[in-house]
Amino acid sequence: MSDRRELYRSPNGDTWFLAREPADGRAFIIHQPNAPSGGRLSHIELAAFLKANANGPEHQALLRLIGTLVQVPPYRD
Repeated sequence: MSDRRELYRSPNGDTWFLAREPADGRAFIIHQPNAPSGGRLSHIELAAFLKANANGPEHQALLRLIGTLVQVPPYRD
């Protein structure tokens, strides 16, 4: 079972998670469509997720999360 963190939940109920496979540390995206769409989980490699139509709010949520990993020193004049 992979470890996962919710990235984004759309108004229609679709949910995206950032997941990590504990055995090898590999990260990927899990997409869970809403129940009327079938609700069947899909796993998406990070590169493919960010490459394909990467303008959606779920993509922006992943980019914001990645941005929190970077420590920026304070601006000095």
